[in-house]
Amino acid sequence: MDLKSIEVKKDEEMNVILGQSHFIKTVEDIYETLVTTVPDIKFGVAFCEASGERLLRFDGTDDRCKELAVENAKKINAGHFFIIILDGTFPINVLPRLKDVQEICRIYCATANPLEVIVAENESGRGILGVIDGSPTVGIEKEKDKEWRRKFLRDIGYKR
Repeated sequence: MDLKSIEVKKDEEMNVILGQSHFIKTVEDIYETLVTTVPDIKFGVAFCEASGERLLRFDGTDDRCKELAVENAKKINAGHFFIIILDGTFPINVLPRLKDVQEICRIYCATANPLEVIVAENESGRGILGVIDGSPTVGIEKEKDKEWRRKFLRDIGYKR
């Protein structure tokens, strides 16, 4: 078995959601879920089929996001895997609805951090083992850090 670490390419301000699904209608259902959850959402989604025609299926509302979703899906190329590239939308706004999509089995991560996908490959195919999402912590939160966190969440509208 070979292990590979594959860096996800995206623009700095973009967010990524990686997950596993099991059915050809994944791309259409993710598309419908995202456009009905966030008006005017900018995204691209790509899905690697693991059976049948084994095509890389894709869609989205933004050309740059679609291009990045396809480029990353081609590099990762793991069975029944999907990647969503979001521009101008935080994953927190769409994750609850994505988790309700019937064919989605799991979400590996949702992040704006630098991201690497750990892929295992053998004679049967390729699968995602996990992700490296960002950097390790360097300390423990102090009172001033708690104050900053609380203020930041209120400033961006996620807490009152």
